[in-house]
Amino acid sequence: IMKIGFIGIGNMGGSLLRAVCHRLGGGDIGVCDMDKEKIAAACGEYGCTGCTSAEIAAQAEYIFLGVKPQVMAAMLDEIKAVLAERAENGRRFILVSMAAGLSVTSIQSMAGGAYPVIRIMPNIPAAVGEGMILYANTADITDGELAVFLDFMSLAGTLDGVKESLIDAGSALSGCGPAFVSMMIEALADGAVACGLPRNKAMLYAEQTVLGTAKYLMDTGLHPAEMKDNVTSPAGTTIQGVRALEENGFRGACMDAVIAAYERTVELQKR
Repeated sequence: IMKIGFIGIGNMGGSLLRAVCHRLGGGDIGVCDMDKEKIAAACGEYGCTGCTSAEIAAQAEYIFLGVKPQVMAAMLDEIKAVLAERAENGRRFILVSMAAGLSVTSIQSMAGGAYPVIRIMPNIPAAVGEGMILYANTADITDGELAVFLDFMSLAGTLDGVKESLIDAGSALSGCGPAFVSMMIEALADGAVACGLPRNKAMLYAEQTVLGTAKYLMDTGLHPAEMKDNVTSPAGTTIQGVRALEENGFRGACMDAVIAAYERTVELQKR
């Protein structure tokens, strides 16, 4: 039986496919996409098997649903009968959805049965193995099945289980956050360029500073406020920069960005 199948290997699906193949190899992985060139590229690079969505639905133990939310219902309608036949014959499978805004119950309804589902919300850094991937799963998934999933997903980044009710709030930070952090990096670099630093050096310094600071906080467990206090000397340069950020509402703007993203997510789900 096929271990894992990907239906849709666009930007996010393709990133997760890359991580899974690096962990397991591509021999037990099937891929399907509307773009035949993407299938050919994945098969050539990772040794995957090109499949139809029905073949993946019939064979894969973990079925990744990598299509956009607006076409999820149509895609699942195409394989609904295959999934039903498989369930009737006692051939277990798990649906893995990465569609923003679609709850576990929505996926089950579209798929035509109360099947086991893992709902994940990855982010763009998963493409380089540094993703923040939130997940929630139905209660009928065993500890062993979840352990297997976490293992083959491990090279995509950090995985964290949450209540499904918290996924929207979490993804307002981790899913939208790369855009916010990118804007901050660009702005820091612009400031250095204004002070005379060449653009390429300014970008390198900004990127590495953000990367290094995040790693330092994660490795030491230090609270960000402590980190800030440790590098702000009395009457020094850093405290003047901190003062400028506070005067311009930096922290409030960061909080508002996450809250606005969350509120928009909730708004879209009501439509």
